Amino acid sequence: MLFISSKDNPRIKQLVKLQKSARFRRQSGLFIAEGLRVCSDAMRSGAVIRTLYVTEQAAEKFSSQYEELCAYAEETVMLTDHIFATVSDTQTPQGFLCTIKTLDKTIQFDTIKDSGKFLALDNVQDPNNLGTILRSAEAFGVSGVILSADCCDIYNPKVVRGSMGAVYRVPFVICGTIAAFLGEHPELHSYAAVVSSDAERISDIVFDAPCVAVIGNEGNGLGRETIDACGHRITIPMKGNAESLNASAAATIIIWEMLR
Repeated sequence: MLFISSKDNPRIKQLVKLQKSARFRRQSGLFIAEGLRVCSDAMRSGAVIRTLYVTEQAAEKFSSQYEELCAYAEETVMLTDHIFATVSDTQTPQGFLCTIKTLDKTIQFDTIKDSGKFLALDNVQDPNNLGTILRSAEAFGVSGVILSADCCDIYNPKVVRGSMGAVYRVPFVICGTIAAFLGEHPELHSYAAVVSSDAERISDIVFDAPCVAVIGNEGNGLGRETIDACGHRITIPMKGNAESLNASAAATIIIWEMLR
């Protein structure tokens, strides 16, 4: 087993780049999962774990989980506590971190039945929002998630951790623009989520499958091109002085209404 105690080691430099750079994640075909639960979820979901990085203290404290992960991963590398802290993205590291092969969900997505109910995300930027949305999508049984190319990187470590493993299991596809995707799939009944008094109230909608509900950017909502590409405009009625909802809160409400 390899043991690393220097921050100048090429593997450590690679981990730092994987944490910080979406471009490097795309180029290398790898992403990071940190934390015992998130790493274990990757294993249980059948993701390819290239390398398990662990501290000696963590391996001893969680010996049974460590042995299981060690047997599953292609290789295991031991890090000192100090070096692990330099590559960690959390304030209180557990001492478990994996590099995982990026997930090819295209075939899985293409095989979804025509009766599916989907969620589309247009330029959603906050990794915490995206992680929460993926978690809700799995919890309520969304058939798949469509992301525009300008969304936050789905392999961002905060997305992976915030999704609580959903990123491994929810079918997803990344397209150029949501408007173009809808143009290529006219069979989908499409619903643009907007803040507008003249839009249809979501509680009055019957979501006929196959369908897709589209959520927009946190600050600006959906662009005109995306709205025009949708067959319907829907809104979540609000009381008080609230003008809009957080993207993940809005998405969760819409998912519930679409699938209930």
